[in-house]
Amino acid sequence: MNDTASSYHIPVLLHQSVEGLAIKPDGIYVDVTFGGGGHSREILKHLGEKGRLYAFDQDADALNNTIDDPRFTLIHQNFKFLRQYLRFYGVSEVDGVLGDFGVSSHQFDIAARGFSTRFEGALDMRMNQEAPLTAQEVLNSYDEAALTQLLANYGELKNARAIARAITTYRALQPISLGSELQEAVKQYLPKFKENKVLAQIYQAIRIEVNGELEALESFLLQLPAVVKEGGRISLISYHSLEDRYVKRFIRDGQLEGAAEKDWFGNVQVPFRKVGGLILPTDEEIAQNSRARSAKLRIGERCSASGQQTMRKQHLEK
Repeated sequence: MNDTASSYHIPVLLHQSVEGLAIKPDGIYVDVTFGGGGHSREILKHLGEKGRLYAFDQDADALNNTIDDPRFTLIHQNFKFLRQYLRFYGVSEVDGVLGDFGVSSHQFDIAARGFSTRFEGALDMRMNQEAPLTAQEVLNSYDEAALTQLLANYGELKNARAIARAITTYRALQPISLGSELQEAVKQYLPKFKENKVLAQIYQAIRIEVNGELEALESFLLQLPAVVKEGGRISLISYHSLEDRYVKRFIRDGQLEGAAEKDWFGNVQVPFRKVGGLILPTDEEIAQNSRARSAKLRIGERCSASGQQTMRKQHLEK
């Protein structure tokens, strides 16, 4: 990996996630979160001359890390448009899909992007810098009820209403534009020794709202049965409980709400079967890259049409 790409984003669970794809040398694969290209470069190492790799990234900064390889195509789009853009390139099915969700190291480390609590900067938080909604707009235009809802749902904050009220009270006197102003607005709700944790939850909630992250993840997941070939693999890395809940439930149930479909005999019908158990980063990886500490990798394999019936006992295994 070149120095620019490696400084942009350190790939998490690199070898485990790529190995989970069980790559065929002549297969077609997709990396839906290109970033610095670490996972893509590793996938290309396993592909032969006839293999193909397509990558997605909505952040224009990631385009600077593109890979000069005839087998590689970088698509400047959100992965929620997965099926649409694969069709544009004449691809109807693929052998595997890798996703490393969340915020890249680059996005966290650029103060002007407003993702990190560590740096002073304008509250932007857009992964796609061409998108219209910013964190400033959310903080200054959403009413108390809307702020309460997103802080509770996306930040999983028990005192979401009180924090929302503190934000609306503060902005009545002056707009909230900088990270320091947001922290000042909510400081009474940042308990001693847990300030960073609670503040991170607030930032997470706002970021998810700005980028429509869960809606994009839901759309992406529901496209996978139509995109991945029988026997193909999905290798998905999530970083917070909301993402992981979606991924876990999709691989287990084939859907995000309600119970999995069953046939007349009570056998569960799912498009993917779980491969192995939950994979977490090693202590060594966490020591080298602190952002890996919350990563969770889940792998699934596309069932055949005749093999979609999974016995209830197997389905319920965790």
